Amino acid sequence: ASVVHSTDLVIEAIVENLEVKNELFKTLDKFAPEHTIFASNTSSLQITKMANATTRQDRFGGLHFFNPVPMMKLVEVIKTPMTSQKTFESLVDFSKAVGKSPVSCKDTPGFIVNCLLVPYMMEAVRLFERGDASKEDIDVAMKLGAGYPMGPFELLDYVGLDTSKYIIDGWHSLEPNNPLFAPSPLLNKLVEEKKLGKKTGEGFYKYK
Repeated sequence: ASVVHSTDLVIEAIVENLEVKNELFKTLDKFAPEHTIFASNTSSLQITKMANATTRQDRFGGLHFFNPVPMMKLVEVIKTPMTSQKTFESLVDFSKAVGKSPVSCKDTPGFIVNCLLVPYMMEAVRLFERGDASKEDIDVAMKLGAGYPMGPFELLDYVGLDTSKYIIDGWHSLEPNNPLFAPSPLLNKLVEEKKLGKKTGEGFYKYK
């Protein structure tokens, strides 16, 4: 906690678990100077719920970087209903200062990129589950037909199937009637079997 005594900005990038993040922010809130801005790098959780764990809701926002961070130029700057304009502008300025291209978004599930990307990946899984196309052909189709660098199954394995399941489960709990957020039996089965993608050597594909 002593490391935040003289900081102007704290960026959190720990595990995607709201309770764990809130506990961290509660602790840091006690030690950080009053002017210090807090930001979360979450890709799927509500920034507002984290801000509410602190006494600095007006000095709290989101800074969502993309992996691999040294190569990816984008950062999503998230403004909650309580984020002050001064805080928002400071987060945008910081993003530019570290060589990123900031885009702004309200505190909506998935922000911009994941709001579009996660349902796309889940629709690919459902297409495969229905037997309409093989995962290999779906990946080839999206790379050659849409110009994507990776197909959806390659991307799921890269991101981590456990991470993808955590995101979709969280969104499903918020909007249980939204078909875009419906859980996938196949994804759930792979996660249960600890086949999480590249990091475990097997997911939708096997890796040496």
